[in-house]
Amino acid sequence: MKTVPLILVHGWKSHPGIWRRLIEKVNLPQEKIWIFDYSKLNESTVSYIARQLKSFLQDKRRLNGYSGQVDIVCHSMGGYVTRYYVEVLDGKKKDEKVRQLIEVGVPNQGSSMAEIFNDPVYGPKILKVLSGEFVPQKYEPGKDMNVQGLRIRSRETRELCNAGLRPDIRYRNILAANRTGDPAFFPSFEGKTWVLGHDETWRKTWLGDGVIPHYDSYLPGTEFDLIPADPGFLQTEPYHYCHIHLPKNPEVIKLIVRYIKNPSAPSTEKFPDRR
Repeated sequence: MKTVPLILVHGWKSHPGIWRRLIEKVNLPQEKIWIFDYSKLNESTVSYIARQLKSFLQDKRRLNGYSGQVDIVCHSMGGYVTRYYVEVLDGKKKDEKVRQLIEVGVPNQGSSMAEIFNDPVYGPKILKVLSGEFVPQKYEPGKDMNVQGLRIRSRETRELCNAGLRPDIRYRNILAANRTGDPAFFPSFEGKTWVLGHDETWRKTWLGDGVIPHYDSYLPGTEFDLIPADPGFLQTEPYHYCHIHLPKNPEVIKLIVRYIKNPSAPSTEKFPDRR
């Protein structure tokens, strides 16, 4: 079987270094791993970053003389940006040939966290708790174009929802949950994840990775895996399953490597057609 290039797209305020452990395990030639770095585009819109991803892939294809399918693995905002490219910008033409889109903790319906940052009641309290840990000191979400695009009520999220999924792409999601209710999972929120429900009410849930609730990750009719598969894995180092650490998590890496090596392998679960 011909080796398919692997595209890696990091998340919000992150960097390509998060993929080091995956690269070590996936056992692909270096020229077959294409790493998209948008870490210096914090002041750019989601649509602009998506266009940069398009240019990056076009350049890589041209340099490598390659026109076939690719596998894309993405974390957090990286998955949102990738979907914006392949569904909104390229959805009708389908010029970008994608075999699998493997998403790790991605806010497919927009991000509750991005939304709560901007909430006049909850926002200041949340930012104070996360200051210096998940957000910079004196962080101002209104000036962060990345976060504004990721909001549930943003234009970009509305465009994604209206564009629909591509039938030529196999979508997979890897989701973490605090299956034992351990506060050390994500101490900032006592182990839970904030979610904005369909009734526009804020609540906290165990069904999330501390940053992205499952409600945000929902993609109708697509596959997903819930980790840890064994809740006992949370007993020693539960924080390894929170959002920030997922790209380096051994269980996540094992799943990704499995799907790269055997793209026909089924995921464990499937989202219902309706949320």
